[in-house]
Amino acid sequence: MRLPIGFVSLALLGLSACTWVPMAPEAGKVKVLSAGPAPTDCEKRGEISVTVKGSVAFYERNALRVRDELETLARNEAPGIPANTVQPVGDPVDGAQRFIAYQCGAR
Repeated sequence: MRLPIGFVSLALLGLSACTWVPMAPEAGKVKVLSAGPAPTDCEKRGEISVTVKGSVAFYERNALRVRDELETLARNEAPGIPANTVQPVGDPVDGAQRFIAYQCGAR
């Protein structure tokens, strides 16, 4: 039995829209601040830029899932800077977002 090429393409497209970004073990300790003024008791360590697929072909991914994956990617990068806190610079745009990485307090 042969499946129509359109059906196969659509099925693959649907699967590619679903991603899951695993959190690294050390990233679980990284705190996420809301956007706003810089924290007062923290030392800036750098910036983190992360990207995920915001859309696949004509399909727009769930904005909350995209935001969650971007945050997870930023948290995964923070320990390597080293930083224990990240804060978004702004909202995600086309599947990309920037974060400021900080080392805060004695964590």
